[in-house]
Amino acid sequence: MSRRPEWLYEGARVFDPGRDTEAVVQFVGEWQDPRTRRVIPEAIFLRPPGGGVEWVVDDHQALREADAS
Repeated sequence: MSRRPEWLYEGARVFDPGRDTEAVVQFVGEWQDPRTRRVIPEAIFLRPPGGGVEWVVDDHQALREADAS
């Protein structure tokens, strides 16, 4: 996995093409998937901008910087 870009930090707005939605980065850190027991060293936890159920992205390269508004 390559180095995380400067724009990807906790609180940043990002675009997740896998879900075709913008999100806010909640947490970046090590996480173990409870189903597979696979450890992801820099998992990205995202949530919808207004709150809601978060999800995990295991590869930051799948994300894009959100457009400024």
